[in-house]
Amino acid sequence: MIYKHDYSTKTNRKIEKQLSIIGWREWVTLSDLGITKIKAKVDTGARTSALHAYDVHEYMDGNKNMVRFKVHPMQRNTLSVRYAKAEVIEKRLIRDSGGKVTLRPVILTTMRVGDLKWEIELTLVNRDQMGFRMLLGRQALRGNLLVNPQKSYLFGKSK
Repeated sequence: MIYKHDYSTKTNRKIEKQLSIIGWREWVTLSDLGITKIKAKVDTGARTSALHAYDVHEYMDGNKNMVRFKVHPMQRNTLSVRYAKAEVIEKRLIRDSGGKVTLRPVILTTMRVGDLKWEIELTLVNRDQMGFRMLLGRQALRGNLLVNPQKSYLFGKSK
């Protein structure tokens, strides 16, 4: 068993939290965005997670900066489209794998992997030319999962 060791500031006692192990690719759910399944590549070299999005439009809803966008959740399938909207929590400069820096909207959403569920930050970017529609970066993994790069779909294959 793998444990994360934390120390309580009040009692200085060690608290152990068992961390689940994730493979280098997994099926995840982003229910806040209406995405019941999307294949994510786990990338510990990437700080921030990214979601394939296109037709991205920012707008104001009262005093909230919002974004609406479309997603093709399945690889090599442009017929399946999900329409989503979310609050933009910030805009961030992100350097892609080719070294190009772009300013991207960042949203906060709930991600589920198997029975585990927590909030993650996602940047929105067109990933049409990439192998995966979603990239799961190390910030989303921190404190929740450990990665076994030799395994895939440890939480189950898509139905």
